[in-house]
Amino acid sequence: MTKAGAFDGRDGDAAGQGRDADGWDRDGQGRDGVTDGGDRDTEGRDRDTDGRARSARPRDGLGRPLPYGAQGVPRQPEGVVREPRETVLEAQSLLDSGRPFHAHEVFEDAWKSGPQEERALWRGLAQLAVGLTHAARGNAVGGARLLRRGGGAVEEWAAQRGEDRPYGMDLPGLARWARELAARVDHGPGPVDARTEAPRLGLGEPG
Repeated sequence: MTKAGAFDGRDGDAAGQGRDADGWDRDGQGRDGVTDGGDRDTEGRDRDTDGRARSARPRDGLGRPLPYGAQGVPRQPEGVVREPRETVLEAQSLLDSGRPFHAHEVFEDAWKSGPQEERALWRGLAQLAVGLTHAARGNAVGGARLLRRGGGAVEEWAAQRGEDRPYGMDLPGLARWARELAARVDHGPGPVDARTEAPRLGLGEPG
């Protein structure tokens, strides 16, 4: 099962595949179970040169698969090592453009490449982006759950470290945003607008 194949907010699927700590499904084949390129086999599944399953399907701005041949939105390059403030700026730009799915990938790179003491911070931020992605896709249960999980994670990190303004980010403000949006998603009529609901990561920024 690929990342875009089962965003239902559960912690695993019927086949026993787990959901990673940032809320996406993983199948062990690249980031979130999805890699780029490759050919489809006789059963229509994407394969790399070693015959391992992967997905070459184009995806929209929220990471949802589109029909083969459709014009998709490019994914973020995987495994990029950025300075922390560069991560914040790039993620904010993606959030502002209504692409929380892509922002989550930027946070995920920081989570995987950064120092051990910051892993929980970047993972929590990735969960916030995942929650907004779920909510924008119309998955209220998964969206609210991941928003609350991510908000709690950044609050916990700030409390443990005694630092709630790392790299210019406003962690208390992000936690409030997550709780408020989760409450609205719980009782809302349908998908939220990812661009309109995008959080401001930093202090004193407009929006």
